[in-house]
Amino acid sequence: MLSAEEAAKIYHTNYVRNARAIGVMWAVLTICFAIILVVVFIQPYWIGDSVNTPQAGYFGLFHYCIGNALTSELVCKGSALNFGSIPSGAFKTAMFMVGSGMLLVVGTIVGLSLFWFLNAGSVYKICGWMQLASAALLTIGCLIYPDGWDAPEVKRMCGERTDKYTLGNCTVRWAFILCIICILDGIVLSLVAFTLGNRQDKLLPEDFEVDTGE
Repeated sequence: MLSAEEAAKIYHTNYVRNARAIGVMWAVLTICFAIILVVVFIQPYWIGDSVNTPQAGYFGLFHYCIGNALTSELVCKGSALNFGSIPSGAFKTAMFMVGSGMLLVVGTIVGLSLFWFLNAGSVYKICGWMQLASAALLTIGCLIYPDGWDAPEVKRMCGERTDKYTLGNCTVRWAFILCIICILDGIVLSLVAFTLGNRQDKLLPEDFEVDTGE
């Protein structure tokens, strides 16, 4: 039969091991989260044509391509470095919000290096707040983006029935859907980070503390 002190030490060892394993998994998922966000930000597949649209094409946060009515070739425009080339103010705002959220998540990865300099619990909490802020920025970006669907370039591709928050004959593409999923990812990862931070503050619960002093 194990003594109370030995049982407490075994529990403490398992507790620390499990916390570290979850921490490693959280770090790996955070890196994957950042990679997905970079893809979402860059790819111009937020909305696109369908079989009923007047023109072929697709739109992203800043880059878009629309088919030429005469040649049917796609003409692409838009750059993140040239705000004037983005067809809608709402698209510009959404690009800024999603881009800021992406940079926050990339900053979280850089923040992992703080484990060598700061208390682990504090690092988890800092990263958790950054991930939660990223999720908030992504949410704002996703809500604002449809406000730009009344832009002339979008109407040219999707038809005159297109308006703010009404996509006409076009369809939502995978990058937009993936961004919404990223919002949920950011919230879940931030909750895991806060939980790990609180566990690091007190690795051994009071119930298992043993007073060995005489």
